Amino acid sequence: MKFVELKKHIEENGACPIYFCEGEEAYFRDKAEFFLKSKFLQDATLDYAAFDGGSLKGPKLSSLVAAVNCFPFLSEKRFVKVTDFYPTEEEYDKYLKELFENPPQYSILFIVNSQKKTESGRTAEKGKKAILQKKPNVVYVDCARSDEETIKRWIYLTCKREGVFADGIVCGKIASYCVNNMSRIAMETEKLLTYLKAKDLTKLTDEIVDEVVYPDSEYKIFELSNAVSRRDFNGYQKILKELSAKGYDEAALLATLCAHFKGLYEVSGMRGSDSEVAAALSMNQYAVKKNRELAKKFGRARITYLYQSVFSAISGFKCGELTQTSALQLVTAKIFF
Repeated sequence: MKFVELKKHIEENGACPIYFCEGEEAYFRDKAEFFLKSKFLQDATLDYAAFDGGSLKGPKLSSLVAAVNCFPFLSEKRFVKVTDFYPTEEEYDKYLKELFENPPQYSILFIVNSQKKTESGRTAEKGKKAILQKKPNVVYVDCARSDEETIKRWIYLTCKREGVFADGIVCGKIASYCVNNMSRIAMETEKLLTYLKAKDLTKLTDEIVDEVVYPDSEYKIFELSNAVSRRDFNGYQKILKELSAKGYDEAALLATLCAHFKGLYEVSGMRGSDSEVAAALSMNQYAVKKNRELAKKFGRARITYLYQSVFSAISGFKCGELTQTSALQLVTAKIFF
């Protein structure tokens, strides 16, 4: 299941014996743990145990099994957490199979892995790994980097629980302004809900989002790039001033533009889905999507020209041929004139 379905699943089904949260999005992994602990763990001193999965090899897995099989003292459930847990199939069969097939109903085994397993069941480590999400009694929670629809749904549901209506366009604007960064989205959504409560309002609008949420600097770079693609000189200058006011000097602006055009160049020559390209380049999936949209507007030849122009200007001020200010002016002239 997706992370956004977890809370409803817990409310409808109660505690399940084994949860396996896997994926790169730290916010989802942390919130999944919070949901379960807040509902079923009353005493973290006596009824909680944590293990580092990397240290659990061979016979040491018995300590994890023993911890899960302990009765809780004061809590409804004993909570046992293991992080970055990649046992082999051989270790699973020898030490874990009985636990997974007949888990105690008085404990919760919470497995949380940041690295997502490939279909072949192998990680970066050598050896055949057990595919834990396919084992019996496991509730699998996908904590991968979020796609836009999942994030918009999370914002919508979070607002709905607080009695606030937010339509898809508004939810999309919040996600875009935060560049689909879940940690910032959660913070900004909480800020918006506090604002609405103080104003005694029950509907989130475009105007309120614009008033309360300042777009992430990376989002402003996308806007800047859009202005370049439209040859909108006034829009370009306005965004440069906004970024300067946020602490970007000429050198930082040039470095950011250089990295941005380099990213456009890379994605313009890659095939595969947005998620596959994001994984290959270690990028945010939203950034890949936006870069691909922009790359189509520019064309590969113009992207190459822009990247080379910015790179050349940076080299110019680094070797003393240009000042930082004149380097940025030169780049602007090459873009528009």
